[in-house]
Amino acid sequence: MKITTEIIDKHGIKPDEYKKIINLINKKPNLLELGIFSAMWNEHCSYKSSKKYLKTLPTKNKKVIQGPGENAGVIDIEDNDAIVFKIESHNHPSYIEPYQGAATGVGGILRDIFTMGARPIATLNSIHFGNHDHPKTKNLLHGVVSGIGGYGNCIGIPTVGGEVKFDDSYNENILVNAMAVGLVKKNKIFYSKAQGVNQPVVYIGSKTGKDGIHGASMASAEFDENAEEKKPTVQVGDPFTEKLLLEACLELMKDDSIISIQDMGAAGLTSSSVEMASKGNLGIEINLNKVPCREEKMIPYEMMLSESQERMLLILNSGKEENAKKIFNKWGLDFSIIGKTTNTNNLVLNFNGKQVANLPLSSLSTNAPIYDRKWKKNIFPKKPKIPENFKSLKILDSLKKILESPNNSEKSWVWEQYDHTVMADTIQIPGGDAAVIRIHGKNKGVAITVDSSAHYCLAHSLTGSKQVVCETWRNLISVGSNPIAITNCLNFGNPEKDIIMGQFVECIEGISEACQYLDFPVVSGNVSFYNETQNKAISPTPTIGGVGLIKNLENMMTKNFKEIESYILVIGKTLGHLYQSEFFREVVGIKDGPPPEINLFNEKNNGLIIQKIISKKLANSVHDISSGGILVSLSEMCISGNIGAKIKIPLENIDANKYLFGEDQSRYLIEISRKNKGEVCGILEKNNIYYEIIGKTQEKNLDLNREFSIKIEDLNKLNSSWFKNYYKEK
Repeated sequence: MKITTEIIDKHGIKPDEYKKIINLINKKPNLLELGIFSAMWNEHCSYKSSKKYLKTLPTKNKKVIQGPGENAGVIDIEDNDAIVFKIESHNHPSYIEPYQGAATGVGGILRDIFTMGARPIATLNSIHFGNHDHPKTKNLLHGVVSGIGGYGNCIGIPTVGGEVKFDDSYNENILVNAMAVGLVKKNKIFYSKAQGVNQPVVYIGSKTGKDGIHGASMASAEFDENAEEKKPTVQVGDPFTEKLLLEACLELMKDDSIISIQDMGAAGLTSSSVEMASKGNLGIEINLNKVPCREEKMIPYEMMLSESQERMLLILNSGKEENAKKIFNKWGLDFSIIGKTTNTNNLVLNFNGKQVANLPLSSLSTNAPIYDRKWKKNIFPKKPKIPENFKSLKILDSLKKILESPNNSEKSWVWEQYDHTVMADTIQIPGGDAAVIRIHGKNKGVAITVDSSAHYCLAHSLTGSKQVVCETWRNLISVGSNPIAITNCLNFGNPEKDIIMGQFVECIEGISEACQYLDFPVVSGNVSFYNETQNKAISPTPTIGGVGLIKNLENMMTKNFKEIESYILVIGKTLGHLYQSEFFREVVGIKDGPPPEINLFNEKNNGLIIQKIISKKLANSVHDISSGGILVSLSEMCISGNIGAKIKIPLENIDANKYLFGEDQSRYLIEISRKNKGEVCGILEKNNIYYEIIGKTQEKNLDLNREFSIKIEDLNKLNSSWFKNYYKEK
């Protein structure tokens, strides 16, 4: 087939990139070779617009075993135990086909985990949808939630946390970010780097079909009005096969059979073979006639670019083939020796006795384009004029409006569709500051959370991205853990636009600054660009997944109030920042203005002191103050514990709305028993931590400064009503 300008364009290859290909391989590529370049050089696989900036992120501390560059990051949690974790996007497929897009997003991130030798112990998700009144939102939400639950529930891995958000910017580009966490012994971690010449290359798992062809390329392009015509590019998942693949891989990993292993994810057989060989500075030769195919007469182009699910590529130690084959046959999975490693540093593909592709691996990996795109600095936004009547708004009316809004409503409708207790080690379920998973058979656990704050990042990317990292840090602190590291999923529009690229660059800067200061490195992640439809981009949405260690589960903390007549303290100073707050957005109708400032010194200092108070068993409950401010966070503590509170706030130097709904950062609410008040206050004062005692817990009602009194059951009804009404049968 003659390679025309139109064919090159359809493969997402720019004219100058095509010239570079010819120079690198000293010939014009055939269609198969062009397809391979399209797969490896697209944004999703090559990180060609982001690599320059990703290198600036802090990636190491004393607990990091493996940082970016592998299937997932790995951290040390002591006792020869390690945690493997990562977050990835499946945005474009989920918009086109929500059930399968979300389901295969879960399946893909799970394979990244057990490819490293870890047994997955939990999944989380961050899902963003358009306006709840948009005609597509309800079906998209239902399909995505069903897909996440359908895959996770079937494979038997608990879905323990996440977030659901709505915003107009996602009307035509929803976000589905999937995170997974696994447990492995430090001496049994597996990597993807190929080693040795003439070692067998083995295909395992499901057969290769025609689903998902050009999936990675599709994820590296904007949508147009014909987005739904891309359904054939969406993969189809089978969680039952993935369960078999998981168990078979972990069984084989018990001995020394495997040299390296790689998931066939984005770009399928192409990316897995190229990445394994290039990391090992080797070559790889594949006989495509040996690839197990689901359909007859599949051609090399389809085999190499298919993104059929539940497949892996292994490089085995020579002589271990029969033992490995027995294991995979036992589990009813395909096992085929499809090639060998070589010393050529080339990818060589044969089919029907002929060589159909021969490409230097360096041309696909190290020599892939890296762009230094133009970018525009974000201007710190001005404060818009506030309506004169905002101070006269009734506090209770404002609280009700925030609690029953889509973004602040209780999300049990979502997470109750997920099995969050399977495996019997989930000891803090969805709905808290972070999920907690017991390390099986031990008295320690890992805390896991996922967070984003797109409207802060849209207002000012540098400040907003710092805030997201800090919120993740606070959530992990609040449940009694020591935060160790993060994974990130960076969701943006078209990087070829200087404004979008500027958002990305400054988000990286903000994440880097916060992570560096908090000793909270980035160990894995994903970049998702081109989240736009017809030139309308999503809000910049860096999603942060954090993991922390609770050495003694007796110190685990929850947000629900525990007893009557205990003291309620606000830790951290309240200045009353209302711009970009839920109060301004939901009640006043102002969506402009700057996000709250971030003081990393206060963030770290306040967090470490909260840790100390928890470790001394002086706190009954802890909750970070974030979306909605003090009053919303306080209401959540009341609702979750079914215990009321009597609050008297200091109004000498601050307006009531500012105090109650301001979203100043670095703050916590803590509940302290009367007997521990003196010791806690002593610790806070000794360490120069600003705090205020704002009231006490009580039965049944939330009372505020004689302004209002409301029953906790009524607060609960308000907070839990939105999703129920949204999907109520007509």
